[in-house]
Amino acid sequence: MNAKDSRGQAVVLTVVFLTVLIGASALAIDVGTWFKARRALQAQADAAALAGAQALPDSTSDASTLAEQYATQNGGALADSGISFSSAYTAHDTIAVQMKAPAPGFFSKLFGLNTVNVEAHAAARTDTFDKARYAAPIGVNIGHPDLSGPNCPCFGDPTTLTLGKVGPGGFDLINIDGSRGGVNPHTLGDWMEHGLDAWMPLGDYYSDPGAKFNSQGMQDALTYNIGKELLFPVYDQVNGGGANLTYHVVGWVGFYLTGFDARGNGGTISGHFTEVIWQGIQGSTGPNAEDFGARSTQLVN
Repeated sequence: MNAKDSRGQAVVLTVVFLTVLIGASALAIDVGTWFKARRALQAQADAAALAGAQALPDSTSDASTLAEQYATQNGGALADSGISFSSAYTAHDTIAVQMKAPAPGFFSKLFGLNTVNVEAHAAARTDTFDKARYAAPIGVNIGHPDLSGPNCPCFGDPTTLTLGKVGPGGFDLINIDGSRGGVNPHTLGDWMEHGLDAWMPLGDYYSDPGAKFNSQGMQDALTYNIGKELLFPVYDQVNGGGANLTYHVVGWVGFYLTGFDARGNGGTISGHFTEVIWQGIQGSTGPNAEDFGARSTQLVN
């Protein structure tokens, strides 16, 4: 083989290798583009499922509408055929969405590769929760007629909650952070205004042994929340007394505050119980909390 033939072969091999290298690089770039499109579509599917779950288990029709609207608002497209419902713990408590979207390549078109369709699947469930975030420190007795009366929980009926002594030295103010003893009035007011910025699980909680309904922080917090929804812990029994008095919290209930008269050792708050979708963590083996209309949505797939 002469030098001229060798140079010719080298040129051919170089062209072949460059073609393969360029093709591989182009495919790598496009795979990255497709992966990015897949992640974006997954985020849309997650958001659509969570939005739809807010209407469950009451209305699958409303759930479908919410999921489709949310997908559209986020730049996606979701058809009825991509939505299904199932029952994990209660009827129609879970919504699943299946979304597809084209993810065109750029360099790969040079090599005859067509547009790739990426897919994403998400499922979300609505249920009671075992841990709540941003709960307020006022306890509600499970024996309230709008909670445990015939055909209840009952929502929207005007009612008044009495704030006062539950036992010797105890008031309907709960140390929702799990601490024992008196809570700083400023902290208590902050819990009342914004809720506890931590997860509050079911279980026993000490009462705040002081009468702090008349503190400026509590008054300001109650005023701030008029016309808003709050989340109150619900207890079924009280044990002990004084600084050892505890509430056994079994669930949570939404309360729409319309007014208050809280001062000294007691008082009242006015409003009505309401169904709410709240920030909570559902139990991993089914609902453990009592159902008082407070639910959370959670991705389950």
